[in-house]
Amino acid sequence: MATLLSESGRAGWRDYLELTKPKVVVLMLITSLVGMFLATRAGVPWSVLLFGNLGIALCAGSAAAVNHVVDRRIDSLMARTHKRPLAEGRVSPYAALGFALLLALAGQALLLAFTNPLTAWLTLASLLGYAVIYTGFLKRATPQNIVIGGVAGAAPPLLGWVAVTGQVSAEPLLLVLIIFAWTPPHFWALAIHRKAEYAKADIPMLPVTHGEHYTKVHILLYTLALFAISLMPYVIHMSGVLYLACAIGLGARFLHWAWALYRDSRPQVAMGTFKYSIAYLFLLFIALLVDHYLLLNL
Repeated sequence: MATLLSESGRAGWRDYLELTKPKVVVLMLITSLVGMFLATRAGVPWSVLLFGNLGIALCAGSAAAVNHVVDRRIDSLMARTHKRPLAEGRVSPYAALGFALLLALAGQALLLAFTNPLTAWLTLASLLGYAVIYTGFLKRATPQNIVIGGVAGAAPPLLGWVAVTGQVSAEPLLLVLIIFAWTPPHFWALAIHRKAEYAKADIPMLPVTHGEHYTKVHILLYTLALFAISLMPYVIHMSGVLYLACAIGLGARFLHWAWALYRDSRPQVAMGTFKYSIAYLFLLFIALLVDHYLLLNL
């Protein structure tokens, strides 16, 4: 007990902030915000906008903290993560779990108070899906971990939509499908770049179990599927020509990166593909938002 207290005693607020994976949460909040604004032609109530997104962010941060606890041994073996708070012992596992529980309870309380029960239940399901099913089981059980576990990470636009409307419909599920298709090429590109580290940590990522060529083929196939799915908001009249043009341009660039990765035609192409994938998702959802308000003003 004294050891645990001394470990957590060295922790500062930055360590606890790092447990929440703030950069990931920010990207999730962008998709949640877009889901909220696309759900209505009127303005989103300020209480839902502020406290709904705060509740979603707190629950996402809770899931991330649990991920730090479960993956602390793996993190200590990988160059990208070996300086994380639990990997270096600055925060104890018990302190991190207590912090995660506090975040989850606060997030659920905000969602129940300022949105609706369906949003709270869906957010809880997403939290458990990532923290328990993906992190605790799938990540170590199958090379399809990212594909199956991607559903939990794809939930934020649905959560934002339901926070405003109180119901599930086809449009937010299409947004979920976009992120679901985006997830494998995004993570597998990183997994190729970090293949040796995943192998050392005994994590069955696709490049480790099936080789780089097999993974590159699947990245290309998923990117093609993503390109087609990303056009669907225009097809179902959810968005207009501005979004269509952006989706085609952004998708073509993603395909260019996936093809370059398949052909291995550039140095550090796997990391370049990974970095572009982040910009792609951010810009695609911003295009959805801008197009939505453009249509409202026509």
